[in-house]
Amino acid sequence: MILRMSSLFVRTLREDPADAEVPSHKLLVRAGYIRRAAPGIYTWLPLGLRVLRNVENIIREEMDAMGAQELQFPALLPREPYEATGRWTDYGDGIFRLKDRKDGDYLLGPTHEEMFTLVVKDLYSSYKDLPVWLYQIQTKYRDEARPRAGILRGREFIMKDSYSFDTSDEGLDRSYAAHRDAYIKTFDRLGFDYVIVKATAGAMGGSKSEEFLAKAAVGEDTYVRCTNCDYAANVEAVEVRAPAAVAYDDAPAAHAEDTPDTPTIDTLVTHLNAAHPRADRPWHAGDTLKNVLVLLKHPDGTKEPLAIGIPGDREVDQKRLEGQLEPIEVEPMDDAEIRKHPALVKGYIGPAVLGEKSESGIRYLVDPRVVEGTRWVTGANVAGSHVLDLVAGRDFNADGTIEAAEVRDGDACPNCADGTLESARGIEMGHIFQLGRKYAEALDLQVLDENGKLVTVTMGSYGIGVSRAVAAIAEGNNDELGLVWPREIAPADVHVVAAGKEEAVFAAAEALVAELDAAGVRVIYDDRAGKVSPGVKFKDAELIGVPTIVTVGRGLADGTIEVKDRRSGDRTEVPVAEAAGQLVALVHA
Repeated sequence: MILRMSSLFVRTLREDPADAEVPSHKLLVRAGYIRRAAPGIYTWLPLGLRVLRNVENIIREEMDAMGAQELQFPALLPREPYEATGRWTDYGDGIFRLKDRKDGDYLLGPTHEEMFTLVVKDLYSSYKDLPVWLYQIQTKYRDEARPRAGILRGREFIMKDSYSFDTSDEGLDRSYAAHRDAYIKTFDRLGFDYVIVKATAGAMGGSKSEEFLAKAAVGEDTYVRCTNCDYAANVEAVEVRAPAAVAYDDAPAAHAEDTPDTPTIDTLVTHLNAAHPRADRPWHAGDTLKNVLVLLKHPDGTKEPLAIGIPGDREVDQKRLEGQLEPIEVEPMDDAEIRKHPALVKGYIGPAVLGEKSESGIRYLVDPRVVEGTRWVTGANVAGSHVLDLVAGRDFNADGTIEAAEVRDGDACPNCADGTLESARGIEMGHIFQLGRKYAEALDLQVLDENGKLVTVTMGSYGIGVSRAVAAIAEGNNDELGLVWPREIAPADVHVVAAGKEEAVFAAAEALVAELDAAGVRVIYDDRAGKVSPGVKFKDAELIGVPTIVTVGRGLADGTIEVKDRRSGDRTEVPVAEAAGQLVALVHA
């Protein structure tokens, strides 16, 4: 089918939309691929839908090739399965809930672990039926608090989710490896630069977990890579390499000192170096123990205070913290909440009043660097006073550790002795988990093994953001003129522009387009006449971003047309008689 610009349902824009923040959002709207319907909700226009379907086809081809089978669940789902797994509550405000006319509870599916589990339970009962790999490509719904960046983070989006079902952990390992290989083939075809990183499982549960991130400066995910080994991880999944315990037999006793006018770590360090200088080296922010208070908002609405102890030269990374606690939400503890705990002296809080067994009763978790024998300067729980030489394991103990401190370039690699970490940004495009038996146990998915005994099935979960992939590809494939689609993703192979008013130009362009279409080449044909100038046509062709642009115009008098490579900008004059053959060969190369 030929897409004719004279009748194509598209309107290109010369200016960026006011609400667009990132290149993909700006260009997909300007080039007529998507239109905003509501915050985080977009309409796919004909060009955009073609690109979306091309992405879906690549994913489907690789899933089918690995032996997975496609099915389709409804988006409108009953409450009961999600109640059984606890996620009706755990999702909190993150899902769309609704009632039917009989007052029954339903939700719009944010993800479908429960439904996949139940359909296998319904149909399979023997180890002979397994393993089985099932997938769907379907619209999901999540009530994002801050939808942004167009289709990169929306409230309605298309996702490929697949699940493996095995009778053993060894089988799960094989299923996970097979999906991982299929994902590599898929992302190699999608046309953007990506990295595979260690990740947290979050609310999904499970053990082994990896993310496929598209490298992009606008990405919401920060990941780190080692300068020496192949370690790579989302910052949420970085596990700090704790130092060895330190002997403290000769450490001086902890002592409180007046530290007036030291409301910040910087002012405290300045005071320490002036009033309590050390012979070996100056005091640094990393010598202090900063205790940060937050409130944990559980999915059922209850709130719990938490204190986090980290070295004073670091900040708490909110996203990293939430990654450890998901689905619990985290918010700062304000002054009103602090006043509910009389033992706390704001600005001078120390470990003596923290911990589940302390006067405050506030759970206290510390950074893994706070190991036995380490010496710290921290709050004395008295205004204008800090404790020096407070030794972990001698003078205080925490309730546990937590990975909440920011990860910085130059930090030691958790995986090797010589490497350091360097950070970059990425867009989460795929996530694979070893779920284990969490959902199978909750929904009683069991099969008979070879000995006739019931065993609980173990599961894997594997997702790809399909609509998000369109934006990620656009982020990595554009220039100052517009989009530059990879051929396998583009809405067409060739964009033919009839540049002129002469009847001969349109006749030659029409003949070329017909020949290309007959040869199976996907064509956009700018056949607009009248007041649409060649300049406007050229700008639209560049903006839309089809990989090959063909101009039928002035060169026709010399028997040639111009073929332009959209990515490189290279232009070639091709004889009219040879044009169709050369273009077909180019497209099918």
